[in-house]
Amino acid sequence: MTIQIVDTIIHDGIVAFSSNSYKTDIAIKDDKIVAIGDQSTLPDADKYIDASDKYVLPGPIDCHVHVRETGDDWAVTTKAAALAGLTTIIPFGAYNASEKETLPQAISRWKKEAQKEAVVDYSFHYILSNTPYIIDSLPEAINMGVTSYKMFMTYDHRVSDSFIAKVMEIVSANGGIVQLHAENGDVIEHLMNKAMMEGRTKPNDFPDTCPPWAEAEAINRGILLGAMTDCPLYIVHLSTKLGLNRIKQAQQQGQRVWTETCPQYLLLDETAMEHLGPFAKIGPPLRSADGVNQDAMWQGLVNGYISTVGSDHSPAPTAMKELGWDNIFRSPKGDPIPFGAPSIETIVPLVYSEGVVKRNLPIWWMARVMAENPARIFGLYPKKGVIQPGSDADLLIIDPDAEINIQAQNHQSTTGYTPYEKWKVNGKPWMTILRGKVLLNNGKLEQQPGAGRFISAGNPAPPISGKGK
Repeated sequence: MTIQIVDTIIHDGIVAFSSNSYKTDIAIKDDKIVAIGDQSTLPDADKYIDASDKYVLPGPIDCHVHVRETGDDWAVTTKAAALAGLTTIIPFGAYNASEKETLPQAISRWKKEAQKEAVVDYSFHYILSNTPYIIDSLPEAINMGVTSYKMFMTYDHRVSDSFIAKVMEIVSANGGIVQLHAENGDVIEHLMNKAMMEGRTKPNDFPDTCPPWAEAEAINRGILLGAMTDCPLYIVHLSTKLGLNRIKQAQQQGQRVWTETCPQYLLLDETAMEHLGPFAKIGPPLRSADGVNQDAMWQGLVNGYISTVGSDHSPAPTAMKELGWDNIFRSPKGDPIPFGAPSIETIVPLVYSEGVVKRNLPIWWMARVMAENPARIFGLYPKKGVIQPGSDADLLIIDPDAEINIQAQNHQSTTGYTPYEKWKVNGKPWMTILRGKVLLNNGKLEQQPGAGRFISAGNPAPPISGKGK
């Protein structure tokens, strides 16, 4: 049946697909994209949106977000995401191990909490701690549309290699994917304790306790475990050239190993510890100022070995962070100084300004690393992440002529700081559309809390690879 009239046509914008971009128009009916082409070939519309001199991208997905546990709840986080130009986020859920909560119970609880407050769409990852009982509920949880599970190889809540292998076997058999925070926890703990014993506890002393090879060594173990269990593997927040080299080797051998990096590992270095102190304590740490690792991350993105850019939004409360000025490792009460920084509100403008504008990467590169590849890897494709008929009408329209200075006072995060204070960016999100409805309109939200929906994830699919330039 021919559609006689559609709800919305976005016209005269440069539309970014996964491997090219050109001026064309997009027709939307209900919550779906129904046609793409010259306006003369499209049906009439109730509403027309003029995107002249602007870029139109598939709705960006932040695939690495922490909600609630670090200070920003669903209302704050999703409002911040919407104002920043995102249309979907994938936060990390947690279960209550002390009460023996199962994964299905935790998923149901999180869905109820999110559906009241979320302004953008969302799916879930879940973090698994070293609680053997939780493994039994993995198959049911995957059937509920949560197919991605993360484990830490470092910090106080790290898990053993045997636990990782058991989880990988179950997740692989049920069509999911495992994520690893890959750093050698035993080595880092030894170096941290040694630094404290020797009185090396200032912020500048932190990066040396997490050497680059500790990331590469853990990545190697994760890759070998993934090969043993035939489990798709995703390395979160890659920060080192050494780690990237091992991932490239596995990819070239045909293994399903994918990775992300984050703006902080592309744009910042360990000298930020001098003026930001504990507010720049993230894990893995900011790397050396010689640019070796930062350049490797950019090249990994350009050449397709790094598939996605995630924010790792993890906004620890300011009062807890400030305790790290004297001892970057432990508070006076012995509690760890928290890792992380608020990042969800800066990821879209930074990726566009630093990648597309300053490094002359094509706009479709941004569509690939911030929309299609996250959707593919985490089972949301082709519903999300792509501009094609039948997909959700999730779109980001960027005004390339705008210039802004990043300022924490303009952000939603409760932390009150950003590592990118006064950072000048070119271009800004002008409008977003979520499932056919205008979400962000020139800096103002047009949807209310509860507008976001849970998106059930399917099986992971290989990301688009190859050169992005």
